[in-house]
Amino acid sequence: MNRKTFIKAISLLPLSATAMKLNQLHNLTQSFGTTDEMPALFVGHGNPMNAIEENEFVTGWRNVTKTIPRPTAILCVSAHWETRGTFVTAMEKPETIHDFGGFPQALFDVQYPAPGSPELASETKKIITKTPVELDYKWGLDHGAWSVIERMYPAADIPVIQLSLDYTQPPQYHYELAKELSVLRKKGVLIIGSGNMVHNLGMAAWDKMNTPNYGYDWAIEANQKMKEYIINGDFQALINYKKQGGAFNLAIPTPEHFLPLLYLLALKKESEKITIFNDKPVMGSFTMTSIKIENA
Repeated sequence: MNRKTFIKAISLLPLSATAMKLNQLHNLTQSFGTTDEMPALFVGHGNPMNAIEENEFVTGWRNVTKTIPRPTAILCVSAHWETRGTFVTAMEKPETIHDFGGFPQALFDVQYPAPGSPELASETKKIITKTPVELDYKWGLDHGAWSVIERMYPAADIPVIQLSLDYTQPPQYHYELAKELSVLRKKGVLIIGSGNMVHNLGMAAWDKMNTPNYGYDWAIEANQKMKEYIINGDFQALINYKKQGGAFNLAIPTPEHFLPLLYLLALKKESEKITIFNDKPVMGSFTMTSIKIENA
């Protein structure tokens, strides 16, 4: 938005709402200005109860926000929004989606009223050329997004949008598409991939939910190998995860929780450093391992 357009927009505002709208318009003009390269995150989101419990993983999410600039907006790629085709949420007020069952009412009572950003959604649609992107007005924020972001930015005053995962496409496709999002990092946008590097719900040890660092041998093996590939920059091995053997097959029985990791890795520049945090197994068949990339 240039200065002339900005002034014209102000002149059309009702006086009673001027203060609020001035602030919103100011934020809009700042959102897509050039900034230093924002860090980017992959977050192991784990159990939805992390949204209301206090534990070391929640502390890890909070602590990482202290090490990065305040974002102008957040784009989240969550394991829990799979679609045929690619969509981006474009509503002004995304609803809090409680896409789970069997948990205490207190979890269903949580609302995360962060605003959306139709402007960022349109910008995202424009910069992705690999595939058509449709603007979505129905989805909202699923628990892969809000259960983490709510703990990171509890004031709910940063716009949040979600980009869906096209379940019909292979890992290489997602990696290449994610590269196109890189330009948003220079516009103050924090890109978060939310899933779990190791995620096998069918083999979860529910009786070990409160046992610290409980991981099956194959889960620990796969998680360790994944970290080695990440640190060594061998991202192609992770894109071809199906060729990595038995531990990987158990760790990634379905791809949706793993693919958000590829979105982060695709954004990494050669000069950037990697920080690993929340690196622990839970319930045998999950790992909470999370990753930050940022300028060295």
